[in-house]
Amino acid sequence: MSYTYSVEERFLRYVQIDTTADPNATCFPSSEKQKDLARILVEELLQMGIEDTQMDEWGYVFATIPSNSDRKDLPTICFCSHMDTAPDCSGTNVKPIVHRNYTGAPIVLPDDPSQVITIEKHAYLASKIGDDIVTASGLTLLGADDKAGVAIIMDFAQFIQTHPEVKHGNIRILFTPDEEVGRGVEHLDMNRLNADYGYTLDGGPLGDIEDETFSADAVKMTFHGISAHPGYAKNKMVHSMKLAAALIDSLPKDSWSPETTSGREGFVHPVAIEGGLESTTVQFIIRDHDTSKLAEYEAKLKALAEQVIEAHPGAHLDCSVTEQYRNMKEILKDLPFVCDYAVEAMKSAGIEPKRAIIRGGTDGSRLSFMGLPCPNIFTGEMAIHSRHEYVSIQDMQKAVDTLVALIQIWEKHP
Repeated sequence: MSYTYSVEERFLRYVQIDTTADPNATCFPSSEKQKDLARILVEELLQMGIEDTQMDEWGYVFATIPSNSDRKDLPTICFCSHMDTAPDCSGTNVKPIVHRNYTGAPIVLPDDPSQVITIEKHAYLASKIGDDIVTASGLTLLGADDKAGVAIIMDFAQFIQTHPEVKHGNIRILFTPDEEVGRGVEHLDMNRLNADYGYTLDGGPLGDIEDETFSADAVKMTFHGISAHPGYAKNKMVHSMKLAAALIDSLPKDSWSPETTSGREGFVHPVAIEGGLESTTVQFIIRDHDTSKLAEYEAKLKALAEQVIEAHPGAHLDCSVTEQYRNMKEILKDLPFVCDYAVEAMKSAGIEPKRAIIRGGTDGSRLSFMGLPCPNIFTGEMAIHSRHEYVSIQDMQKAVDTLVALIQIWEKHP
């Protein structure tokens, strides 16, 4: 059926709105500017005629497209993306650039010519020759993670609203803040969401359907040393910063880290260190696809820290572990049809599906354990959290096609 996609136009507008999350904030959302995009999305959904659209006090955007099916037993399907962008790279004053009919040549980003995107460094880009590629200008990330997902869902909503002949059950749309700082569903009202199954639009290469993520914990270690005047410190001072440094130096050099692992291999990763002479805190993230290994990693990490302490009488250690999220596979393995329908939808849209794993987490990780089984579908977003971030417009359009096919598959299945 004939349709003029709006995903490109929407995406180019959305990425220019600064929605960077703040990992150090205690408020929610962590940055009020995330609501700037939320308010725009609410207005656009209302303009489409989707009357049941609201933003709540926390910045979540909810919308409902009512069923037009004769069937009364259909589940409610939710499509979800996050509005914030990662704090790892600037998201202020993003200038998106469309490189039409990409030839495979190096892409020099004009605001910082030292930033060059090449197929040698970005293998997926080699498969996108002939596509229209969007990048930033060299000073910021692009924000395809996850404004590509937002734009895809918005274009899908427009398609459904303008094609009443497409039969579907109730559709719920959810846009979340603060996914990038691990708090995306912290204040989400699941009763208000009121959906049975969901899909996040936050994946990478064309055709990916992801139903397996890391399980994740955070570990906080505080080393307490002994303070003394530096002029009179001999045999008295125990410097807590040096204790923390000794722990980090004791970590394995050829394993157990993000830079030495891939696939389902887990890691222990120091992400922040802060302190002074008397006390220093190191924060770690612990990841593995096998949840049982987290406790093993944490015990090994604590043992290394205690070895450091033992070598310095008078020093002591405080350690705490916080659960972050769990592998969505633990839920989805008992509901294989949720992913199977997405695979069927991709094939219907002329896409070769590929089941993949995520070396990270999505809102779908936590949503799956909150009662909404929720795998992750591709958007085309690549080189995320960096100034080399890019996305193919054609990939985003194919994701719109996938959602249109997917909602019809749910309507047809018993």
